[in-house]
Order: sequence, then C-alpha cells, then structure tokens
Amino acid sequence: MNDETLDWIRYARENHQAAKLMLDHGLMNLCLQNCQQATEKFLKALVVESGIPLHRTHSIRQLVAWLSKSHLAVDLSEEDCDLLDSIYLPSKYPLGSAIPQFEPDKAICRRCLALVERTKMSVRDVLGLPLDNTGRDKD
Repeated sequence: MNDETLDWIRYARENHQAAKLMLDHGLMNLCLQNCQQATEKFLKALVVESGIPLHRTHSIRQLVAWLSKSHLAVDLSEEDCDLLDSIYLPSKYPLGSAIPQFEPDKAICRRCLALVERTKMSVRDVLGLPLDNTGRDKD
C-alpha cells in the first residue's frame, strides 16, 4: 500500500473518531461533517490505491461512480450517497440544504456513523487492511 493511501486512511480514521466524539457531546453538525469527511477520505484512499486519477471532489456519489467504473464495489447505495452528499454544506455552513427543513439529530448521526463503518469495511476488504487478534479493525 502506498504512502498516500495510508495518509488518506489515517485522516479518515481521525474523522471517524471525531464523529463519534461529537455525537457523544451532542454536537450534531460536527458529527455529520466528520461522517461525510471520513467517508470521503476512505473512498479517496481506495481511489488512490487503485490508480484511478483523483480529481477534486467532495461528492460521495462521484467517488463511488469512479470506483464502480473500475469494478470496485463499496457498500453504499444511491440513497446513502445522496444523504452524505446532502449534508456536506449544511453541516459546515448555515445555508439551505438538499433536505428541506433539515435538523440534525442523534438518529441521523447514528445512521451516518453506520455508513462510515460500512465504507471503512468495504475499503478494508478491498485493500486487505490488517485486523487485530480479536478480528476487529485496529481503530
């Protein structure tokens, strides 16, 4: 695995951990922002490692499409991609959203954390990331 891939994975894991902490402290927007960022970075790790040209994007849908064209499956549905893409700007700035009247709550944060976990596992499976002796991911 190349160094750039490992950097993307390290940053993704940090965002994932931050999302969990933010939820624990009731900071929903920050939880969602970190979920989106973790998912994006896990996907970018897979794009980079697979030799797919990485163009500037924050779109989960676009990253999944690039991977799909290279026959790399990630466990995210179109609906999952839409959700993660819809929270990118609203979680960062007080602007309008793709989801009208969107108010983040614990349920949506837990759903997005589950999407991060599924993405992480998909990337782990494709890249063969190591597990510890309990069979769990090291983070």
